Amino acid sequence: MVWVPGGTFLMGSDQHYPEEGPAHRVEVDGFFVDRTPVTNRAFRKFVDVTGYITVAETKPAAKDYPGALPHMLRPGSLVFTAPTRTVDLRSWGEWWSFKFGACWRRPYGPRSSIRGLDEHPVVHVTYQDAEAYATWAGKELPSEAEWEFAARGGLEGAEFAWGDEFTPGNRHMANTWQGAFPNENLALDNFRRTSPVMAFPANGHGVYDMIGNVWEWTADWYAQRHVADTSKPCCIPANPRGGAEAGSHDSGEAHIKIPRKVLKGGSHLCAPNYCRRYRPAARHPEPVDTSTNHVGFRCIIRKGNGP
Repeated sequence: MVWVPGGTFLMGSDQHYPEEGPAHRVEVDGFFVDRTPVTNRAFRKFVDVTGYITVAETKPAAKDYPGALPHMLRPGSLVFTAPTRTVDLRSWGEWWSFKFGACWRRPYGPRSSIRGLDEHPVVHVTYQDAEAYATWAGKELPSEAEWEFAARGGLEGAEFAWGDEFTPGNRHMANTWQGAFPNENLALDNFRRTSPVMAFPANGHGVYDMIGNVWEWTADWYAQRHVADTSKPCCIPANPRGGAEAGSHDSGEAHIKIPRKVLKGGSHLCAPNYCRRYRPAARHPEPVDTSTNHVGFRCIIRKGNGP
């Protein structure tokens, strides 16, 4: 883990997506943060010791998904598959599909594996799975403010975790999408899917992969705007937490209320023509019961509870 000294910083942004605002100053205490996202190797150790079974490996209960077709109540997870043609970017079902048998051990379906991917981030983990690992490890999931503070690496107001230029000197600083998403993947950064967690440079705090590769869970409930009182510039909130438990998404034929947590950092599927969320300020709501092949997590230990 890496020690991140406490301090104040300008959280969020008023220059990009509306949910990133308002930009506001906050204060966080110092904390230890995992140097990298949790890897397949680390998650396998957790599973071997505890016998833990992830949500993606568990048959969904009919009572939790009223109206769902019976044949859909099987273990699985959402997997990205690039279409072979140009598609409507408003139709995410053109590239996301629920695959039976997809899970952290088989990230692209039953015939795939994580052989040779020990140092890649674990994926297909729900919020519950991430929290279970953190508890076992004696750690916690970061708040959105803690995550963003660590991601900025000490650079106040910078666009990216490494500065204001996306590819300084034509060097790729994170695993993101190059080309026209979702059908054209040029892989100019040498990766079409996930990458080893230390394949790209660390930020100013010595932390890797805060941007790109996989989205990361935080402990905060999602709100459409930051919960911030900008009318009192004299009062900087300390260790803020996000919105209330709320949210919804469609599941099958039923509209089911599912609370959402904040994801941070973007992933290898973030592209300039679709999702410019490979920045510390960017954020995304994710239903707590959902897992995909581009979402992972890392943990922290707060001040006074150091390793």
